[in-house]
Order: sequence, then structure tokens, then C-alpha cells
Amino acid sequence: MRSFAGRDILSLKDFSRDEFFRVFQVANDLRPAARDRRNTDLLKNKTLLTAFYQPSTRTRLSTEAAMHRLGGHVLGFSDSKMTRAGDFYQESIKDTFHMLEYYGDVIAIRHFQEGAPAEAARWASVPVINCGDGWGEHPTQVLTDLYTILLERGTLDGLTYLLVGDMRMRTMHSLLYALSQFDAEAIVVSPPDMNLLPEFKAELDLLNVAYREAASVADAIAEADIIYMEPVVQADYTQSRVERAGETSLTPEAYQVTRDLLRTKAKRSSIILHSLPRMDELLPDVDQTRHQRYWAEAFNGVVLKMSLLSLILGAAE
Repeated sequence: MRSFAGRDILSLKDFSRDEFFRVFQVANDLRPAARDRRNTDLLKNKTLLTAFYQPSTRTRLSTEAAMHRLGGHVLGFSDSKMTRAGDFYQESIKDTFHMLEYYGDVIAIRHFQEGAPAEAARWASVPVINCGDGWGEHPTQVLTDLYTILLERGTLDGLTYLLVGDMRMRTMHSLLYALSQFDAEAIVVSPPDMNLLPEFKAELDLLNVAYREAASVADAIAEADIIYMEPVVQADYTQSRVERAGETSLTPEAYQVTRDLLRTKAKRSSIILHSLPRMDELLPDVDQTRHQRYWAEAFNGVVLKMSLLSLILGAAE
């Protein structure tokens, strides 16, 4: 297994099975500090820089919270329009990150352009963490998802994963890449204009990912151990910011998970994950069911990022 020290986290295609479990093992070691709301001194001499060119609530704040829990320092920006990268000058990724490397020991980036984190990593001598790039990938979110599943089910193998939503989404890409390392099957449910793209299917076939497509949630939910959701009412992830204008369309019934559907068709042991925010694909009345685990993910996201930062910055090996 490769060392994580000094390593960029850009894609889950880069992860071996053993590397997933090493991240989760370190997360378990650090979990008590987060649970007890204690700050440690593991990274007291290190600085995290967050460069977020796209809106974020959970990813940015959980990454920053993780660094604080480890005793480190945080600086950065959450709106590129307040920087020279987003104003009149439109500073390049190369120039921005060649500069930012002098301000911190690790950089977490979210960007609306697919491939931007990899480009940033070319020019920064410090490690770069991909916190979501356009329609590309979202490694830290899916590591959090898998960690949550491992805690809840005790395994990542032998499970059927029902993926519901827009299959162009970066979380769906990262999750399907990750499943190449586990004995698992994915069932994909999405509107026709949001299906898996042919080139992505070809990649999955090369990685021997077991997946099949279904027409609706109702057709597949009885088989699911894990129900993983994203909205089908989406913003354009290739834009830095999309403001809502007027009313949004409603999610068709075929792509909704409802309390009634869970009661009548789902396994009693199935769990629901959602990276959030949600629209009407997952209504608030599901929050009170035995199936929801998306609030637990909020806590697990801090723990998982504590693990990644500790490994990348050499506090854990």
C-alpha cells in the first residue's frame, strides 16, 4: 500500500481496497475526539487552505472543522468572486495555486470545471484534495458515504447499492469507481436524460463494476441494502454559481423515495444516504424512519476528513 503522506486526493480510481480501509481505520482511531468535541494537537503546526470556487455547506465546513479538531489552522475563500481568480483579472489555476502553495500545507479545492483539482495539483508543491470538480468526482463525500455504510452494516461487501438521481453527478461517479474494489452490485435509477454516459459505462466495464439499470425506484427498492440518493432537479455544476429563478420542476414519482415506499417495499435493514442538499426526491417525513442515515453522515464527514488530513500531513501512517 502506498503512503498517504504528501499525496493528492483527486480521484477514487486511484484507491486500492487496502487504502480505503486504512482511511477508515484512522477515522475510527480519531472518532472519539470528534465525538467528545475535543481539539487535539496532531496538526498544531499545519495550515489548511480552502479554495472553494463553488458554493458549499457540508464539504467546506466539515473539512475546516476537521482541521480545527486536529489543532491546525485554516484560511481560504468560499467565493472566488472575492478573489483575483473571479474578478476582472480571471487569474489562471496555474498562477493561483503556484501562489497558494506558499500559504498552507494542504489545499482543499472545489471548482466548477472538471479536472481543475488535477490542474491545481500540477502547480502546487503541497497536497491537493478534490472536494468536487464540476461533473467530475467528489472523493471526500464518497469516502464519507462508504465510512458511514461500514459503521452501519459492518461491511462494504455483499451489498446491493441502489443509486437514485442524476448519474452525471460527481458523487455517483466516485461511488461507482469505488465499488470496483468491493464485492457489490449497483442498481442505477435515473431519468433518461440523466443516464450514465456511454464513455463512463465503458470505464465501469473496464473496472469490472457490477451494475444494471432500472426504470424506477419502486422496481428496485426491494433488493437494496443501501439507497443512495441525489436530486434529479439539478443546478448546472459547470457554473460557479446558479441562482434559482422562479419555481423549480418537481421530481417525478419514479425517482422519489417516500415513507410509504419504504414501509411497503424496502428491506427493514436498508439505509438511506444523501449527500444533501435535497429537493423533493426525499421528503422530510422520511427523516423519522429507521432507514435514514444522512444526518449521521454530517458527523462522519468531520471524522473522515480528520483521517485524510492526518494521513496526508504525516500525523498518521
